[in-house]
Parts: sequence; C-alpha cells; structure tokens
Amino acid sequence: MLVISNAVSLADWEIELIAIRAQGAGGQNVNKVSSAIHLRFDINRSSLPEFYKERLLKLSDSRITKDGVIVLKSQQHRTQEMNREEALSRLKQLILGAMVIQKARRATKPTKGSKVRRMDKKNQRGKTKQLRGKVDM
Repeated sequence: MLVISNAVSLADWEIELIAIRAQGAGGQNVNKVSSAIHLRFDINRSSLPEFYKERLLKLSDSRITKDGVIVLKSQQHRTQEMNREEALSRLKQLILGAMVIQKARRATKPTKGSKVRRMDKKNQRGKTKQLRGKVDM
C-alpha cells in the first residue's frame, strides 16, 4: 500500500510493477538481471478521489498517456528493490505535485519613484559617456 496523505492511499493492486532489464553500460551481470522497474498506474481505474483524478489528468506531463495511465521507469539503482522504492516515491511526488494549487499571479505596475530613479540613472550613464567622448587624447 502506498500512502499519499493522511486520507488518501493506493492499494497494491492499483500499481503495476514490472521488472525489466536496465539500459546502458554494465558489467558481466547486466544481460542476466532484471533490475529496472517499469511502473504503470491507471488514473481512471484507481481509488483516488475525483479531485485528484481531475488534477492528474489535466497535467501536461509526458509520463501520462492519452488514456490516463502514468508510466514511470526507474533504473538508477543497482538493485530491483531500490528501483521499486524510487518508482513508488516518484509516483507519490507526481500525485502530490498535482495537488499544489498555484497562486494566481497579479500583474503589477512600477511605482512612480522607481520610474524616476530609473530615468535618473539612465541620464547619469548618458552624461558619463558624453564626457568620455570629449576627452582629447
């Protein structure tokens, strides 16, 4: 069971974990051991609350298919168990990240004082350039 929050948890049957061979360079053992983990989680069939499902399906994440299935591949670690734990923690982070509501950004205007200071600095820079150009060599 994967605990997402105090009120939300996922049963083991909802998460499909498949052991596959890891890609990349390796030693003598690389072609014999399936140490990478392929995680599949169907959002629509899950027991998540509707609010969670809606937020997850709205995400524009390449790890979520058009059918609403989250696909994660973990192959960072040497052992299958460590890769399994990492895949589950990444799934948890993805679900929790979808629940964060971004604060609406309000456009602001610069104050009159900041405009005056900016113009004064520009004038100063312009005057020093003029003085540099007038120096005879």
